[in-house]
Formats: sequence, C-alpha cells, structure tokens
Amino acid sequence: MNVVDMHCDTIMKIYQSPINEPGHLKKNNFQLDIPKMQQGDYLLQNFAIFLDKEAVDSPYEEAKAMIDCFYNEMNENTEEIRPVTRYEQILDNGLNERMSALLTMEEGAPIEGSVEKLEEFYNLGVRMMTLTWNYPNEIGYPNAVFADGNEQLTEKTQRGLTHKGIEIVQRMNELGMIIDVSHGSDALVNDVLQYTDRPFVASHSNARKVQSHYRNLSDDLIKKIAERGGVIGINFSDRFLQDAKEKGSLINAICRHARHLYNVGGIEAVALGSDFDGITVHQDLPDGTILPTIYDALRKSDFSSEQVDQIFNKNVLRLYQDFLI
Repeated sequence: MNVVDMHCDTIMKIYQSPINEPGHLKKNNFQLDIPKMQQGDYLLQNFAIFLDKEAVDSPYEEAKAMIDCFYNEMNENTEEIRPVTRYEQILDNGLNERMSALLTMEEGAPIEGSVEKLEEFYNLGVRMMTLTWNYPNEIGYPNAVFADGNEQLTEKTQRGLTHKGIEIVQRMNELGMIIDVSHGSDALVNDVLQYTDRPFVASHSNARKVQSHYRNLSDDLIKKIAERGGVIGINFSDRFLQDAKEKGSLINAICRHARHLYNVGGIEAVALGSDFDGITVHQDLPDGTILPTIYDALRKSDFSSEQVDQIFNKNVLRLYQDFLI
C-alpha cells in the first residue's frame, strides 16, 4: 500500500507539548506516531513546520526552533524513519523497511519576504512551502480573508501574490522547493500559474463542488493544477469533507472527493494530504491506522487497484522524482 501523505502538523503538536507531558514521535496520543504510521503502512510523511504568525514574537525564530525539534525527533528514531531531501533516499529507505520524512513549511511568514531566508530554509532541508496560512503575509493572500461568516467566498475582489511573492515563487522553482497553494486565495493560485512554469501542489485541499467551503478548490483550479502536472492532497478534516448537517461516513466523503478530483483533473492529480494533528479528531478518521480502511473503501468505490496506488503514493512520488534531485 505504501502511504505517501503530503501534510500533517505532528511536529507542531510535539513542539507545543508541555514539559511535564512531552510528546514524541516514537509514541504519543496524537494522530501520528511511529507505531500508528507502521500500522498504516506509511512510506513517506510530509511533516509541516506550522505556526500562527499572530501568536509568536518572531515567526522566523519560531520556525527554526521547530525545525530543530523535527531533527531531534528524526535522530531519536533513525531505525524507523529518516529525513529525506532527494528522491533516491526515499527509495533507499523503502528498500530498508524505513519510513521517510520530508520537511515542509505551512505559512510563508518565517521567510519574511526574503529570498535569502527562503534559501536558508531550503538549506535546512525544507522542500515544500505552503505560501500562506489564514493571514496575508509578504508573499500573498489566503482565501480566509475573502470569506464570510458562513465560510463561503464573497464577491469581494481578491488579491493574490504580492510583487515580492512573485519573486519568491520563481526562486522556489529555481531551487526545487515545491510550491503549495493550500490556504491560498483563488487569485493566488492563478498568479502561481501565471508566474511559474513547474508543477505545484495543493497539499491538503478538497473539491469545492463536493463541499462548498473557501478552503476547497474550484473545478477550474483543479483542472489547471492537473494540467500543470500538479497534485491535490485530500484533506481529512470533517469541515472540508462534508457539511456538518450530513451524517454520512467521512471515509465515504473522501471517496466522493477523490472521484470528483479524478473526474475533473484526472487520476494523476489525486493524492492524500490528511492534515493529521492539525484537524479535529473524528471517530471515522481517528489516526494514521485508518489508511488501510480508506484504501479498501476506494477500491470498493470502483477505483482500480492501480488507481488507488496512484492516489496513495505514485502521483506524489512522480512529482518528487522531478524536484528532489
């Protein structure tokens, strides 16, 4: 099965754990730890450095401290999981029955609009960056600022990348750091399409047509991301999967989003982006051990075994093979 998941916030949970109840990747009460990942048959997990820039004194310093936390956890679990920056390392870890960890950033604020700081984080091992979270930053604007109280986009004219943001995304393409447009405004996604020429991802976003929410992608954007060769990771948050009034299984909702992404963008664009440890725990999707159940559900919903393998790992690995060199 070999799960490749483009997004989780587990490092944030570990970093923020109280001293008297420390969290560790080796074993914890969160949605992901080593035993849960092993039971879920993980090949690779993207670990995001996430912070709320309004809640910290220095996003730059906070991000670096969280990266130290990531590497400390990697050093403590080197027999089970190792950090990767090159595609060949993923293959080598798999052959040696180890999992791989790709370091990413969710929120571009720590680079402070600086190409030099972008390069510093790249040199620290960051290979993917979500340009915005829910606040505007030096790079661009999120859909959150263009949504109403019902979490729907308003008619207000959107803003996308800033002038500095255009420079940042173009440098990301040159470095081989993957652009992630989850959380970004629709205008930001279109600006990335205009000002860059390499594939990019929406690491943890769903289909707006299936669940109308500003964090999900329109069919137009799904199609454009797919045409560029990018991939979209299905987010496991109940809010982004189905309306709160719906009582159906969230696993069935994942299948509906996967089917819609496939119908609009093709099977090559569909992937996983659970957002584990960044979302509310739901009984249908408690933790990483649920992935085999999701695999079976996709098979039962008329995806072929080859198609489910593409969703679970092959589509992301294809993109990583181009970037992680």
